[in-house]
Amino acid sequence: MIEDNYKHQGMRRGLVRKLREKGIYDERVLRAIGTIPRHVFFEKAFLEHAYQDKAFPIGHGQTISQPYTVAFQTQLLELKAGDKVLEIGTGSGYQACVLLALGAKVYTIEYQEALYERTRIFLPEMGFKPFFFYGDGSKGLSVHAPYDKIIVTAGAPTVPTELINQLNEGGILVIPVGDNKTQKMIRLRKKADKKLEKEVFNDFKFVPLLGEQGWN
Repeated sequence: MIEDNYKHQGMRRGLVRKLREKGIYDERVLRAIGTIPRHVFFEKAFLEHAYQDKAFPIGHGQTISQPYTVAFQTQLLELKAGDKVLEIGTGSGYQACVLLALGAKVYTIEYQEALYERTRIFLPEMGFKPFFFYGDGSKGLSVHAPYDKIIVTAGAPTVPTELINQLNEGGILVIPVGDNKTQKMIRLRKKADKKLEKEVFNDFKFVPLLGEQGWN
């Protein structure tokens, strides 16, 4: 049984206020973050860290992303209920929970086998049920393509061609691109003529995207 008491809920409300102050304006995204008990992704000893606006290590060289980063990427996706979403980098599963809370149909793929095994058991226990896959997410997940939206939760050296190919007409790809220190957040829209409309946003810091079309 997951404990989500008044203290947890109060901390979550404080986090939502902070995200709004930092410029997150999509109220649906803020509501989703306000409903998901982020503290359950942390050991009890680290409760005070759970609702701070920062990333936190989860083992295997990975982190649970900073809440602002999760909110910013999710906001860029312009999700609609029923959207078919591919998430590259399951990690802790927190981002997948936010996508599911917004009504998306989520396919999520993880490169690290130990994280994949842990998260595919843990999320359904919380009541969140994306479709889990283990493998090289830098190549996407062609067996279930195309997708309305694709979100990449690790820093890529370039935009993998396979991800563009697996995006629906009118779809959106959100991906951080740069070197191993900082990346620019990129949003690509696939137009009806298959041309790409590119928008570049602020600097972020992600763990590296591993795989054939990432950092080997």
